[in-house]
Amino acid sequence: MAVPKKKVSKSRRDMRRSHHALTSLNLVACPNCGEMRLPHHMCGHCGVYNNRQILRDRRQIT
Repeated sequence: MAVPKKKVSKSRRDMRRSHHALTSLNLVACPNCGEMRLPHHMCGHCGVYNNRQILRDRRQIT
């Protein structure tokens, strides 16, 4: 059974986990309704993508 020979220091442990941090979402305003959405994705509020209406009869969530 593999067992560590020496204790791993906090510095070494934390350096190994340096890339585990969460990144914030890059949100942009929809040009049609102004709601925040992900770039290159359809707006979930109004259903518009690339200045085209993709979903019809999309009801506003209040």
